[in-house]
Amino acid sequence: MATIDLNSDVGESFGNWSFGDDEAIISSVSSVNVACGFHAGDPGTIRDTAAAAARAGVTVGAHPGYRDLAGFGRRFIDVPAAELTDEVIYQLGALQALARAAGTRVRYVKPHGALYNAIARHPAQARAVAEAVAAVDPALPLLVLPDSEIQHAAEAAGLRTVAEAFADRAYNPDGSLVSRTLPGAVLHNVEAVTEQALRIATGQPVRAADGSLVAVRARSICLHGDTPGAVAMAAAVRAALTEAGVSIESFV
Repeated sequence: MATIDLNSDVGESFGNWSFGDDEAIISSVSSVNVACGFHAGDPGTIRDTAAAAARAGVTVGAHPGYRDLAGFGRRFIDVPAAELTDEVIYQLGALQALARAAGTRVRYVKPHGALYNAIARHPAQARAVAEAVAAVDPALPLLVLPDSEIQHAAEAAGLRTVAEAFADRAYNPDGSLVSRTLPGAVLHNVEAVTEQALRIATGQPVRAADGSLVAVRARSICLHGDTPGAVAMAAAVRAALTEAGVSIESFV
């Protein structure tokens, strides 16, 4: 039987601004990437989200990003490596404390948004993030794009890496993600998202943006919690995977 982890980004509400339905998303996934306050999230939201995950028996991961509330962490920032390392350490520490107060703990790390994309190809920032995780807790796995700079940097730092794919993002023929600045980068059709998740979970190639087939190796599949219709998508993906005989389990 195939086994896959389903993860989603949560805890991204901030003050009076509300994003997504975290409780509903948590009920469909096995792991959640909780915002750490730099790209989104505030202390109350973060603690409440961690508590909801704990009640549901869902694994909590840290979701650090660039210090960019205005841009939701989706803009590249040319942060000096040492500064980036300290900022990731800061975010991990904040989430560890709030998760502990909520009755759970941080079990892995998945960088957010533009930082996630940058460290796939930016060696200096990739090393900075790997050094941050290793300094905080070398037992924390990193969710990464396969064959990326961060995968190489993390493994060089002695960290475990977990390959990740995306059910609701379009792929380029080389296996990279289509930039969010381009049309069609985010998949909104429930059937298309479900089909892509099934293909990834069962080891089949997915259809790239140009129509070609691309192999996408993954142990975890991401469903973005802030995408319109995310709750219905997550429920549909979980149901389809279960019906296909795929076991949904956290990788930690």
